Amino acid sequence: MKLLIATRNRHKFDEIRAILAPYGVQATDLREHPEAPEVVEDGATFEANAILKAVTLARATGFWTLADDSGLEVDALNGEPGVRSARYAGEPSDDAANNCKLLATLGARPDRRARFRCALALADPAGPVRTVSGACPGVILLAPRGQHGFGYDPLFVPDGFELTFAELDAATKNRISHRAQALQRAVSEWREVLALH
Repeated sequence: MKLLIATRNRHKFDEIRAILAPYGVQATDLREHPEAPEVVEDGATFEANAILKAVTLARATGFWTLADDSGLEVDALNGEPGVRSARYAGEPSDDAANNCKLLATLGARPDRRARFRCALALADPAGPVRTVSGACPGVILLAPRGQHGFGYDPLFVPDGFELTFAELDAATKNRISHRAQALQRAVSEWREVLALH
């Protein structure tokens, strides 16, 4: 299947492509489609934003499109930064600034529980859209660790591990992450669709 991944983020694209590759999916992203419109992600939920991106870009490009919206929810912050994760510290998106703001806002609170969430939407240019979601629970550290990954990865230790997402090797992260959980559900639930196109 030829599939447009609705992102210009190279790290996110590489992660999704690596997980889907064993299933014969030929993936491209928005860097190869400069004509594709920018989509304002103003939905109230991850799922709403994923659907908005997938449907808009499928119709604009004529390609089956897979869009995700994902972010970090911190229990002590009532689910923040949530859908604002990528721009938590403001525009333009800046991973280091977002991490600094999260640590400053969380302070020394003892409750460091958090989870990454991911919603995926698959849109057919003709109209139908399907969704799945995934989550990865863990805790937020007091300071960043690790050189890999992106976003909040240096602050997040997934349950059952002692290393942050930014310290784990890509194969391990791609097996346990919120995006991996969602993609595994997608492959399971959408196997016939992916095989037909």
